[in-house]
Amino acid sequence: MAKIVPFRAIRPSRDKVSLVASRSYLSYSKKILLKKLKNNPYTFLHIINPDFSVRNEVNCYNEKFELVKEKFKSFIKEGIFQKDNSDCFYIYQKNNKNGNSFIGIIGAASVADYQNGHIKIHEQTIKKREELFKNYLQTTGFNAEPVLLTYPNHQSIDKIIKRYAQTRTEYEFKTTNKSEHKLWLVNDVNDIQLIKRSFNEIENLYIADGHHRFASSSLLAKESNNSNTKYCMSYLIAEDQLKVISFNRLLKNLNNLSSDDFLTQIKQKYKLKEVKKALVPSQKDEITLYISKKWYSLIAKEEYVNRTHCVEKLDPAILSNNILAPILGITDPRNDKRLAFIDGTHTLEKIKHKVDSEEFKAAFVLKPISINQIKEVADKGQSMPPKSTYIQPKLRSGMLIYDLED
Repeated sequence: MAKIVPFRAIRPSRDKVSLVASRSYLSYSKKILLKKLKNNPYTFLHIINPDFSVRNEVNCYNEKFELVKEKFKSFIKEGIFQKDNSDCFYIYQKNNKNGNSFIGIIGAASVADYQNGHIKIHEQTIKKREELFKNYLQTTGFNAEPVLLTYPNHQSIDKIIKRYAQTRTEYEFKTTNKSEHKLWLVNDVNDIQLIKRSFNEIENLYIADGHHRFASSSLLAKESNNSNTKYCMSYLIAEDQLKVISFNRLLKNLNNLSSDDFLTQIKQKYKLKEVKKALVPSQKDEITLYISKKWYSLIAKEEYVNRTHCVEKLDPAILSNNILAPILGITDPRNDKRLAFIDGTHTLEKIKHKVDSEEFKAAFVLKPISINQIKEVADKGQSMPPKSTYIQPKLRSGMLIYDLED
């Protein structure tokens, strides 16, 4: 049974929300980040990049976190942020320029459910990163990035979302990347109780994106007596709302092999066929390879696929077990500098250019992993290979803020 509760968000006024909300700062180049900081005094990027305001780069994490908190407090003092008067759920919809639309509920998910296994994971987290973000939360006193959780479609939740989507929005704005954002407040007591009861009928939730954020919240909850730290701000969307995109692989070199020798070794474990043009893999166990200005279809031979293990039968694991490790010596995909990752939102033409320009030697294109495969891995307590999935929607920071100190 999932425990999801409403909360009093700290959030921008209607007239400033489009200026405040930002993508993850990691998604901006240094040049664009600097431009946004110079030209937009309201962007949330000022809060998470306080070095810009002090005109001096801060290298100590604890000092930087204190500056983040100071800048956040200044946004509240200036009236850029205000806190809701009562606990609310928030229905949030994002419509991408490519036609993809996502809608779900933002609430606070119980850390206890994460600790007892009712909120399931499919990735292992890095302890150092957990501790760092825990210290960030502890020092700043707020969380501005909800974890993305998914759940099996639930009729009552679907109905209430649909009903609110027909009413006037609290926020409605477009961003420079042509995405549309809408948000509705759910502050009616009866509707709040209905949402809480409906989620309580769902046995398990699954983390789609944000494993480190939830792990860090769990660490903080163990060290704090504040009731708000017992929950983690989360964006909950039904399984049919998720879009799982592939993560493709780029090779810096071929471990001193020629292209022909590399292909010869691949043929031992894959059925290899040259194709006339760029190909998105679609068949079972199929991936595609671009090398030396040619595209190839690769289908793993049955004897080299472990069908009994929920992880080993996935395309990223098959690739690692049969090509990356034995042929190229890449046994640690997460940290090996010879291997790079590019998510499936980038075109095959862009991948081709990266190889043709000699930035990389070759590229592997993989199929997206299904939500059922993700759930199977999570249900069996296993972990996906690094960079197996790129999951949408990606949320904006600063639109809703969860107060950890109240």
